[in-house]
Amino acid sequence: MTTNTVSIRRARSADAAGLSAVFDAAWREAYQGVIPGVALERFLARRGPETWRGMIEGGRGLAVVAFGERIAGYAAYGRARDRTMRAEGEIDELYIAPEFQGLGLGTRLFRAVRNDLIDRGLTRIGVWALADNPRARGFYEGLGGVAGPEAAERVSGICLPKIGYLFA
Repeated sequence: MTTNTVSIRRARSADAAGLSAVFDAAWREAYQGVIPGVALERFLARRGPETWRGMIEGGRGLAVVAFGERIAGYAAYGRARDRTMRAEGEIDELYIAPEFQGLGLGTRLFRAVRNDLIDRGLTRIGVWALADNPRARGFYEGLGGVAGPEAAERVSGICLPKIGYLFA
């Protein structure tokens, strides 16, 4: 009998390929048709394992949710980078691989990262979601996020509207 456990932990250098795979699959699933094909491919091509190694060694938080030995999702977070959000802490990215979505892993990861930010004294937390991503917007609203500022995100030269969600 094989038993897999779910764990949430800080990312390690050995996770770089798994993070790259989750990013690629999650973005293809979430943004196909939202971000034009060529722009999406260009953006995905820039986020290979080497980029993830640099992010792991960088100063921002990077947590993974692992299912057994496999990376099922990740969250990048830290001090808020954008004053428009009016938050102290920010979850920059939170993605779960498509085959692991709907199992509650995103909620568990969000809560773990939010608790880490609160432990650092960053109690007002913000996260951005693309306006054309109703699933992400519903996810953050379901967790109690309040829609706040609106802005635009440039992805490979394409300008996409986004909505900030605030958690106090």
